[in-house]
Amino acid sequence: MKILVSDSLSGEGLDILKDSGFDVVVDTGLSEDQLVEKIKDVDALVIRSGTQVTARVIEAADNLKIIGRAGVGVDNVDVDAATKKGIIVSNTPDGNTLSAAEHTCAMMMAVARNIPQACASLKSEKWERNKFMGVEFNKKVLGVIGLGRIGAEVAKRFQSFNMTVLGYDPFVSEERAKSMGITLATVEEICRKADFITVHTPLTKETKNLINTDMFNVMKPTARIVNCARGGIINEEDLAAAVESGKIAGAAIDVFVEEPPFNSSGAGLLKSDKIIVTPHLGASTVEAQVNVAIDIAHEIINVLNGEGAKSAVNIPAVRPEVMEVISPYVKLAEVSGKIAATLIGGSYDKVELAYNGDISTKDVRTVTLAALKGALAVAVGAGVNYVNAPGLAKSRGIEVSEKKSETSGEYASVFTMTVSGGGKSASVSGTAIGNDIKIIQINQTRVDVFPSAHMIFADHINKPNVIGPCCQILGENNINISGMQVGHVAVGEPTIMVISVDSDVPEDVLSKLTTVDGVLSAKIVEI
Repeated sequence: MKILVSDSLSGEGLDILKDSGFDVVVDTGLSEDQLVEKIKDVDALVIRSGTQVTARVIEAADNLKIIGRAGVGVDNVDVDAATKKGIIVSNTPDGNTLSAAEHTCAMMMAVARNIPQACASLKSEKWERNKFMGVEFNKKVLGVIGLGRIGAEVAKRFQSFNMTVLGYDPFVSEERAKSMGITLATVEEICRKADFITVHTPLTKETKNLINTDMFNVMKPTARIVNCARGGIINEEDLAAAVESGKIAGAAIDVFVEEPPFNSSGAGLLKSDKIIVTPHLGASTVEAQVNVAIDIAHEIINVLNGEGAKSAVNIPAVRPEVMEVISPYVKLAEVSGKIAATLIGGSYDKVELAYNGDISTKDVRTVTLAALKGALAVAVGAGVNYVNAPGLAKSRGIEVSEKKSETSGEYASVFTMTVSGGGKSASVSGTAIGNDIKIIQINQTRVDVFPSAHMIFADHINKPNVIGPCCQILGENNINISGMQVGHVAVGEPTIMVISVDSDVPEDVLSKLTTVDGVLSAKIVEI
């Protein structure tokens, strides 16, 4: 078999590939036309960020089994096109964990002791010891927002400085947090109590601008904040204003909404002497680059040898005839997971999947993975995939069960997903009609919804003068409605309204919907 390496790769990774006995070709800097020509007889493609693997490239690949990205992001790969053709797309999510954690620690130390500023001052032949007075970590409070791999490593390291650690993660149990020496708290509690704050969440709708003016207003004036995770978790303009006004003492930022940030909202962060900035260096260590090269080399070899992929970001390769049958239900399951996890509005510890009718006789393992991926994506974001979803669910103490029955009622097949926890539950049922999917029931209410990219789910009381005011609010905010479905119940009974819109709905607009008499809640789901 033939392996094409089209971006520079650490020598350690290349040696592993060459020692495997496969035909390894290194050819970097290829244009799309050149890659289309070379990909025809390639079995595995190894890339970093330089190669653009477009749908055209994938279509030209006759033998391609896996695309391996030595790194985390796969924005340069048309994952949908690869999935449709049964090609695995893998990344290396663990290779840079320690590098990112250590860079966070370095940034926090630098902002605590004004190291870059003092260095620049001394090199300009100034001796300004009093100007760069720092602070200790001893007996201070560290707030870690996001307790995944990197956040947990950061917490572990700063506990050695005799710091008290507060942590926020909606999917980490009290028991797990306690085992890490961390006390769980809300984001606001962390902002009120912490002397140092570091964020380690994915960038999702829920975490975008998670730290904003409201949070800066409750922080200690001596607080310092670090972001080595994703640009946009901290509102850049609000941060610049908070430091400039003295609401907080300083910040250290490695990631930006737009990179480079010279002509964006991040430009203001470059102007303050109290804000330390680095150009997205979290994974920029020799060791991290070696690790991702080694990891992707082993992944490529395993797949070519017929073993399973450990870090696929899409559906593992299946036979085309099997994919043709289950493909609509894979999509339905992921959509159902997003809806159910959004509707429950918090943590849950149980996921129940029911397969009724013809679908119950099929191999639905991939459908189950899609359901978990959809549900966990609401909290974890793009970091969840078809391979790591079961592990993420297990680490969060989520119990997953399946039920199958050949009885399905009026539809040939019905898929139902129920999430529950803390005395609450949310259930979504749907079916496939050809390649289209349809939601037929939400909780106990029958509906007839063909999912769209942006959907508002509003619990309300079935009575006059509810739908009209909701539509008016959306119209006043220039949000176009493309469809609407209301559950049929008796007047005065609670039901659900699903409004399909053509654009995202800001949080303040959702809040306005809940001011309509009879509307109990309003949540947005993006597919």
